[in-house]
Amino acid sequence: MSKKAVVILSGGLDSTTCMGIAQNEGYECYPITFDYGQRHKHEVEHAKQVAAFYKAPQHRIVDLTFLGQIGGSALTDASIDVPDYSGSEDIPVTYVPARNMIFLSLAAAYAEVVGAEVIYIGVSAVDYSGYPDCRPEFIQSMTQTINLATRAGVNEGNLKILAPLTHLSKAETIKLGLELNVPYQLTTSCYRGDEVACGTCDSCQFRLKGFEEAGAKDPIVYR
Repeated sequence: MSKKAVVILSGGLDSTTCMGIAQNEGYECYPITFDYGQRHKHEVEHAKQVAAFYKAPQHRIVDLTFLGQIGGSALTDASIDVPDYSGSEDIPVTYVPARNMIFLSLAAAYAEVVGAEVIYIGVSAVDYSGYPDCRPEFIQSMTQTINLATRAGVNEGNLKILAPLTHLSKAETIKLGLELNVPYQLTTSCYRGDEVACGTCDSCQFRLKGFEEAGAKDPIVYR
């Protein structure tokens, strides 16, 4: 029986790198993608393309559009503008309240259903926008929580959350992905959600800087 991994797949650069890492580690990948009312909703279509590229046996797309009713983020509330990158260390308006906590809870449920032993998530504590749910201490806490709250955790006690990009810069992530032939041409990162990336939001700026420092050309188109 092959070992299985659930991969939280947004269709972006980091989560797609995690797909490449998981496959390289010998896991059969079961991606899960969340439509949470984000303005860059077309990333869901990119996630479908990535899942197909890796020949995932099953790809779950979960409707969480109700998060738009909660709001509180420029990504889920159309009345809040997505800002250009400023370099500020404050938690930005693109932070979605409790997003990764919700995602990991549902990924843990999916892992139980398919019999996966690990959950991959593409968070980084180095090149990120100051989101509290990207920190290592959060991942450690959630690992403990899901093992307390799930049948798999109670029976085996070994359901793991793997965040292999935690201590990597964006450039280091990209270099690793290129070594693994990760299909970055299928990914999207722009927060503004247009077909052509803006190049000026936090996510675009981190991505462009990462490719430049990695000495590689970003294969997607920018405005």
